[in-house]
Amino acid sequence: MPIAAVPHYLANQDLSTASPALRFGMYLRLWGIDSRSRECLWTTHDVNYRTAGRDRTERAFKDENKTRALRESARLNDSDRCMLDGLASRQTTLAALAACSHPVFTLDALSIAPFTTGLGNEHPLENGFAFLNPYGLPYLPGSGVKGVLRQAARELAAGGWDDPAGWDDTPHYPLMTGGPEHRKALLDKRQRPVMLSSLDVLFGRETPDGDSNHVRGALTFWDVIPQIPGDSLSVEIMTPHQSHYYQQKAQAGSTTPHESGQPNPISFLTVPPGARFVFHVQCDLAHLRRLAPALAADERWRTLLDAAFRHAFDWLGFGAKTAVGYGAMHENPAAAAARAAERASIEAQRQAEEDARQRAALPPDARLLAELDLELARLPQDPRTKTPIMQQTSRQEWPCLLDRLAAQAPTLDGLAKAEREALATAIKQRLSRHFKVEGKADKAMKQVLSTVRGA
Repeated sequence: MPIAAVPHYLANQDLSTASPALRFGMYLRLWGIDSRSRECLWTTHDVNYRTAGRDRTERAFKDENKTRALRESARLNDSDRCMLDGLASRQTTLAALAACSHPVFTLDALSIAPFTTGLGNEHPLENGFAFLNPYGLPYLPGSGVKGVLRQAARELAAGGWDDPAGWDDTPHYPLMTGGPEHRKALLDKRQRPVMLSSLDVLFGRETPDGDSNHVRGALTFWDVIPQIPGDSLSVEIMTPHQSHYYQQKAQAGSTTPHESGQPNPISFLTVPPGARFVFHVQCDLAHLRRLAPALAADERWRTLLDAAFRHAFDWLGFGAKTAVGYGAMHENPAAAAARAAERASIEAQRQAEEDARQRAALPPDARLLAELDLELARLPQDPRTKTPIMQQTSRQEWPCLLDRLAAQAPTLDGLAKAEREALATAIKQRLSRHFKVEGKADKAMKQVLSTVRGA
C-alpha cells in the first residue's frame, strides 16, 4: 500500500476533501513500501511477494504506484466543483462590471482533445501540472493565452495564409509622448520616430537592443478556469521507446536508435475533452486610443482578436503538447449561435440608423415615400411570388398609416402643387397594393390624400 510523504500525524487522515493540487503534490500516495517489512522504500513502486514458478517458491515483485496515485489525485469532490463554478461566475460578473471603462472580449470554447499544462513543473513523476493557487484547481494561465494569440497574430500578419484577417506587422503608429497639447513622437537611437505595429500596440513591445522604448500592450489576458465534465481529471500515458537515444545513455550496448530499447511509460494529468473554457481579454481603451486610435475605432481590436482566436483554435492549440494534438478547441456552438445573433442584431441596428440618416437627407416627398415603403415592407408577403398579400383595412396597421401620413402633411408645405399631386398618386398606388380599400376605408384614404395635396 503506497504512502504519502507526510508527518505521522497526517498519515491516517482522510485526504479526499483536499484540493487536487494537494493530493497531486504534498499528499500524493506514491512512495512504495515493502509489504513484508513495512519499510518505506522511497520508490514509485511497492515490493510485494507471491508464490510462483514450478518450485512454488516465494518471490518478490514490483507493484507500480504511478497510475493509481494519479487517479486518486485526479478526483474532483463536491467542494472542487463548487469552487470551479464559483470562480467562473466571478469572472463573468467582473467582465460585465468592467465593460463600461475597460471593455472585455469574451469567447466561450469547448476542448475537443485532452488539455494539459505545467508539465515542466517539478514533480516526482517527472511531469508536473499547473494548479491555481490558493484554490488548487486546474487552470490555463493568462500568460499562456497571450503567448498563443501573439503567435497566431504573427502567423496571420506574416501573410502565409489566404486571409490575414486584418493583421499586419508593418509599423503604422508613431509612439507619442507628452500631453494632448504638446504630443511629439519618441525617437530611437538613430533619431528616427519609433513606430508600432498592431501587434506591438495590442500585445506590447520589448526591444531586443535594450533601449527604453518598451510599450505596454493594450490587452490584458485573464486566467481561464476550465469547467470540467464528470468528476475527475484524466490520466494520460506517453511511452518513449527510444529514451536511450534521446538521452544518449548506453542501453542495450548502443546510443543509436533501435527497437531493443526499454519503453518507459510516463503518466501525466490532463483535463478531459469536452471541458468548457471561457476566455476573457480586457482592453485598456484609453491606452489604445493614445497608441492607435484606428484600432479603437469601431472596436476593430475585437475583430482582430476574434481572428487570432479562430486561427489558434484551428492551427495552434493551448497548453502543452499541442504538436501531438493536445489543447485543441473550438467555439462553443451554443455561444457561437448567440454571438452570431448578437452581431446580426447590432448590424441590423447600425443599418437601421444609417437608413434613417439617409432618409432624413431626402426631400420631404421622397422621405415620406421611403418611410411609407419601410412600413409596408413589414406586412406579409407571398413566399413564392414575393408579392404583397392583400390586407383588410380592419388591421391596426391601416389607421396607423393614415394617421402618420396626415401628421407628416405639414412638412410638404414647400412643395409645388404638381409635386404634391404626384406624391398623393404614389401613396394611393402603394396603399392599394397592400390593402383592400373599400367603403369607409376608401373615404378615410381620400381625406388623407386631400391633406397631402394641400386642398
